[in-house]
Amino acid sequence: MTEENRTYITHLKAADVPWHRLTTAYGRGTEFPAHLTVLEQMRDLSSVKESLYELTINMEHQSTLWHASPFGMVFLSRILEKALKKSGQNPAARFLAGELLDFFACILQCFHDGDEMEHADPLPLFSNLLREEYLWSEEYDEEEDEMRYEEDEVFPDDLFYSFYYYSWQAVLAYRDILEQAPEEFAESAAAVLELL
Repeated sequence: MTEENRTYITHLKAADVPWHRLTTAYGRGTEFPAHLTVLEQMRDLSSVKESLYELTINMEHQSTLWHASPFGMVFLSRILEKALKKSGQNPAARFLAGELLDFFACILQCFHDGDEMEHADPLPLFSNLLREEYLWSEEYDEEEDEMRYEEDEVFPDDLFYSFYYYSWQAVLAYRDILEQAPEEFAESAAAVLELL
């Protein structure tokens, strides 16, 4: 991983991501910041379950990753760190840590499956994913988005492969979190580490 990409991943702020212009499995990432905030707060189990569900079904669908996926993984990696630290005294954090580790394994498996196929090189920088030419329209129009999906090349090859590559890089940048996971999560963390 280049130092530039590592710095970008570790310093990125949710407010710097135009979520409403990034594709997900079921539309756009407009609601991502609200769901990420719920997870970060880990206040109660039902809201954590609901937000986690919304994020995960939108970031991965039938082994396909989306434009919002690598950005989601950056923030989920940070949330995992917090959840692991609080898992001993917070039931919502304990639940979240276990679920996130399983989801990370799923995302990394998607990366490896995609990596084994013929693919373009990833964009050189994580930040390239936010170039204007890759972002979808400022105003969300479901019909317009559906028409765009019917085009031959919805996503240029290098951009599409970057959804996978930078989702992997987002987890890789926080590898030490997995290496220091509490005993209760050691087996799940080891499974994720094996996929890194």
